Amino acid sequence: MKLTVLVDNNTLIDRYFLAEPALSFFIEDDGKKILFDVGYSNAFIQNAYKMGIDLLELDYVVLSHGHLDHTWGLEPLIRLYTEAKLEKRQHKQPIIISHPKLFNSKVLKNIAEIGSLISEAKISKQFELDFNEKPKWITNRLLFLGSIPRDNDFEEQASIGKVVSGDKIEDDFIMDDSALVYKANDGLVVIAGCAHSGICNTIEFAKEVCKEQKVISVIGGFHLQNPEPKQLRKTLDYFKEVSPKVLYPCHCTDFKSKCALSSAVNVEEIGVGFRLEY
Repeated sequence: MKLTVLVDNNTLIDRYFLAEPALSFFIEDDGKKILFDVGYSNAFIQNAYKMGIDLLELDYVVLSHGHLDHTWGLEPLIRLYTEAKLEKRQHKQPIIISHPKLFNSKVLKNIAEIGSLISEAKISKQFELDFNEKPKWITNRLLFLGSIPRDNDFEEQASIGKVVSGDKIEDDFIMDDSALVYKANDGLVVIAGCAHSGICNTIEFAKEVCKEQKVISVIGGFHLQNPEPKQLRKTLDYFKEVSPKVLYPCHCTDFKSKCALSSAVNVEEIGVGFRLEY
């Protein structure tokens, strides 16, 4: 498995790519090419081009959840494939994998929409949709987790705005949140978007589904933004117990939390241009 960071809040030093407060990873495994989240703009497309990555060869687009910093890149992705068709350029037709609630409208006070700008009805005209609440193997080793149980009592359960489903409007606990896990020879690599389900909950579910207790690394957003002291303390205790070889926290993980995590386990730098291989 090879993973390349196309979009993150930061770039690596001396790597002249675009950064934005969003996330997008390009993953290659078992002959398949997978885009995990699409960021906020077309930055992932521009960065991929500079890196020599052909996004017209995607087999899957996996979306971690419906927030703007992970889905608003869908519009430029649609344009990319539409123009390829018009210009008769060679391209594949990727399948979009996500939780079935991902395309529900999400609103925040004084902000009309923080969810996907593209509706389920419109995206279904462009790409095949594969909704999954249950875990789904994408390759022999790469798994989409579907709905993640929220069993820990210390991980944040606060809602973010409202979610709209038909005529129903309720507090949004981001129940569409999911993640990927790669089953390497020597343990699990957990790949998170924002970990609204809780990064520890996410890892525990990955261990359960894959029937593997050893975690070798975790990469992505940990959703630790000014966390409550109890949550941060319990998270540190959890990582000390699980003892992964390395963490790559990015995107929605603040500096204070990264420093705290580094006191418990090995934390390495990550940014646009970073490559990881197992």
